[in-house]
Amino acid sequence: MRVISGTARGRRLHEPSGRGVRPTADRVKEAMFNIIQLRVENRRVLDLFSGTGQLGIEALSRGARGAVFVDASPESVRLTRENVELSGVSGLEAVVRRDSIAYLGEGCGRFGLIFLDPPFDTALLRESLDKIMKFDILEENGIIVCESRSDAPAPDARDPYYIASGHKYGGTKLTLYSRMAMHTQED
Repeated sequence: MRVISGTARGRRLHEPSGRGVRPTADRVKEAMFNIIQLRVENRRVLDLFSGTGQLGIEALSRGARGAVFVDASPESVRLTRENVELSGVSGLEAVVRRDSIAYLGEGCGRFGLIFLDPPFDTALLRESLDKIMKFDILEENGIIVCESRSDAPAPDARDPYYIASGHKYGGTKLTLYSRMAMHTQED
């Protein structure tokens, strides 16, 4: 597992020792960042279910202005902290040990880029998206990148959120959601 591009390019990150964390494969991560490459710089990032922290670290390496990492697992929080330090990226806002769903309802602010990579075969992806939409924490024209099994249906979106695209890579599917800009009419 390595940082693909940016200021920390080529840095190797620590991997989890057990089977409790499923890191995003390098080829899927590379495809993901090829899709969103022009929409990372100067964004505030939320890496929910951070695991190793590799997605948020990759975003910081590519010019994101700040990142918050959230995971309930003490091992994942430790690993994320180690990897942030190992990568040498700047912009770390916080590494939070908290239930990811609960974190979304705690006035966490708004983000321009949100990574959702919860454990597969759970309802956590749908629950996370529901909370993000309910509390409207994605900036206008922001992106939510969801990782799931390739055969899992994408959860529905509700206005002003919409599914922007979907991509399959072997057994993994990336679904991108976005939030429309709300235009106000001048009198």
